[in-house]
Amino acid sequence: MKKNVPSRKKIPFEISPEFSNYLRKCNRGTKLPLQYGDLLQYEASIPLYNEEGKDTLWETVFFAESAREEINNSLVRIYALLKTDGDEEGLEHLSVARIDFCQFGNTKPFRVRIINRLNDNYDHFYVKQADANRIYGLELEYLLAPNRLLYLFDRKTLIEEHIPGIPGDDFFEREKNISPFNQIRIAKEFIKFNERCFIRLLGDMRAYNYVIDITPDIEGNQYRMRAIDFDQQSYEGRKNFYLPQYFKENNPIVFLGIGSMTKETVHQYQLEERSLVATRIKASRKRLRELIDVMIKDTISFPEKVNQLKHELAKHHKNKDYLKCQNMGEIVLMNIQLLIKKDFRKSTQFGEFFNKT
Repeated sequence: MKKNVPSRKKIPFEISPEFSNYLRKCNRGTKLPLQYGDLLQYEASIPLYNEEGKDTLWETVFFAESAREEINNSLVRIYALLKTDGDEEGLEHLSVARIDFCQFGNTKPFRVRIINRLNDNYDHFYVKQADANRIYGLELEYLLAPNRLLYLFDRKTLIEEHIPGIPGDDFFEREKNISPFNQIRIAKEFIKFNERCFIRLLGDMRAYNYVIDITPDIEGNQYRMRAIDFDQQSYEGRKNFYLPQYFKENNPIVFLGIGSMTKETVHQYQLEERSLVATRIKASRKRLRELIDVMIKDTISFPEKVNQLKHELAKHHKNKDYLKCQNMGEIVLMNIQLLIKKDFRKSTQFGEFFNKT
């Protein structure tokens, strides 16, 4: 089987005027006191290591004394825009504790740690290069996923809140002795996460691109998988790229479900998740329709990728209407229409789901 990796490095797409207008209408577009490019003017950096002394691949950056105060004040104001809709009451208690930079990834993000000096509590947010695929992914996550999230956009700059949770690869490394009951719950959540990604065409959900949020319950824990990387929203051409089950990095959680899930159970969880997504679609019908209308007019991938994906989905769903799609927006719309009509075929056969050979 072909490795499920992108055919080449993700090409960023600019935000179209129509998409920009949509974002402003939805209070996602706003004037920011600082742009991504301003943070690239740092003077020095040092590697950032975790508590175990391992390189995190992030660097802590430092700015010239003459620019530091203005940059820090601007970042605190951005935090207020993100968290309190610009209400600056209480900002005097907030300060920038650290700014980290990651040169890997498509958006080369800066991570800003904000600390409350009254109680030393801290929070994070990210400053990234704006990319149309990523922002479409964020908006679809807001409308269709179980958890809402906050983000802002201005010209070529994207601001994202931090999504709490344990990165999937770290979770699999740390959690060696999970009870059988919790193993079932984790496997269940992965099936539902797999379904959500396939419906809205969010790709590249290998273990380090999502986090696992753990909530202690009366018996055992509840688990929620949340995407943290949205660059591959409706970009790649391979159908399997939108199915987390096919990434070898997710093998630990797939193997976790072996022996604990029957064909009927898997199908039940898939139906549950499709029903929940359909409910969210109906609840946000007007806004989602406006988003898809903009997406259909936009260019967020290449013709060869669109052509490959529509043919693979037409075969999968046994529906030739996919072949009429001209762009990624129309393909996402087809998925939504099939879901609402309860004609969306399950993301996998049971034998495939726990079989990587």
